Amino acid sequence: MQSKLNEDVIKKIKDKKIKFIYLWFTDVLGFLKSFSITVEELDKAITEGMGFDGSSIQGFARIQESDMIAMPDQSTLQILPWRSNGQLVATMFCDILNPDGSYYECDPRYVLKRNLKRATDMGYTLYVGPELEYYYFKNSNEPEVLDRGSYFDMTPLDIAIDLRRDTVLTLEKFGVQVEYSHHEVGPSQHEIDLRYDEALRMADNVMIYRLVVKEVAQLHNVYATFMPKPLYGEAGNGMHVHQSLFKDNKNAFFGLNDKYQLSKTGRSYTAGLLKHAKEICVVTNQWVNSYKRLVSGYEAPVHICWAQRNRSALARIPMYKPGKESATRVELRSPDPSCNPYLAFSVMLAAGLDGIEKGYELPEPVTNNIYEMTDEERKKIGIESLPEDLYEAIKEMEGSELMRNSLGDQVFDWFIKNKKLEWNDYKTRVTPYEKEKYLPIL
Repeated sequence: MQSKLNEDVIKKIKDKKIKFIYLWFTDVLGFLKSFSITVEELDKAITEGMGFDGSSIQGFARIQESDMIAMPDQSTLQILPWRSNGQLVATMFCDILNPDGSYYECDPRYVLKRNLKRATDMGYTLYVGPELEYYYFKNSNEPEVLDRGSYFDMTPLDIAIDLRRDTVLTLEKFGVQVEYSHHEVGPSQHEIDLRYDEALRMADNVMIYRLVVKEVAQLHNVYATFMPKPLYGEAGNGMHVHQSLFKDNKNAFFGLNDKYQLSKTGRSYTAGLLKHAKEICVVTNQWVNSYKRLVSGYEAPVHICWAQRNRSALARIPMYKPGKESATRVELRSPDPSCNPYLAFSVMLAAGLDGIEKGYELPEPVTNNIYEMTDEERKKIGIESLPEDLYEAIKEMEGSELMRNSLGDQVFDWFIKNKKLEWNDYKTRVTPYEKEKYLPIL
């Protein structure tokens, strides 16, 4: 467990006259956890780690084995772009360890590291580029929108433009690279796209992104939400995940002589995503509300097939820069931005690697609008659909060997138990819809 302070870390903290350091990690559901230490405790934190009660964290230890160690990852050091009580504060993500110094199996960051090692052992590095959508509302009590714009709209004096600009600038100060930002399809819905990066760093960046979006919104006295489906009849919030494997500094998905410019590796990886799409859904779309977004239409992909330019397909091979090796990737369009990114990237990678190892064949792409097909037409050409609700997704996960292996036994079992409790809580509640529809007539 013994480590030593990196000289660059010491210099950065001293130059900025930092007094407090926030240590971050996530629970199994993907909520950011934080506690602070003073700069005087940093050497101890780096060399020994900081102890905490793991039994109070969702998905972590039971009460009889609750002692956990948070070990800061010095490579993740950043300075908060906003001040806390007038002082600058540093942040670092942590790995969670057992008291004996071994990695804790229920730490989502470790789950991703373990899956990335599998890719490394095969000679691959996973790069991902997520597109996270979100809504701005006037407050957290009612979904009252700030604007009536739509896709790529530019509205003069729109507060959302200031919000997006400030968010992008804050992310850049945090060391998170942004490709572009724009208004999305729904009223008051927006998107900021992150430049692709290695998967572990990107999972950390997704956590930073969600925090920054909400923090900047709060500073402007509005509320930002990544809830998958906050408005009836409008587009939901997705997190389209672009992913590619590199081997020997070359994109393993690029196939120059293939008619779709997709290598055998890229084809098999994409086929793996499609084959296991139902099983991984409960992690990439983990809430009851997630399945109110995953309905046909609203650009929400529910039909298991792939295409190049057809955005009604579940997986897409973007054609923005045909012939450019580094730009070749597969985009999985079903995940939503409220998932745990460490676990979501883990199960997507596991599905893709399974396709490579077993040599899955990729069917021909679907070029027609899948939403306009009948159920019979889709069935005829072998297009299946994602689970219709959280319960169906749980059942798909329960029988999945791939999910158990990629998440590990403890996370797998806890996740299913937690999602069953959520489903039971949801299905037994009496909703406003039922009161409005049935109470006056029954």
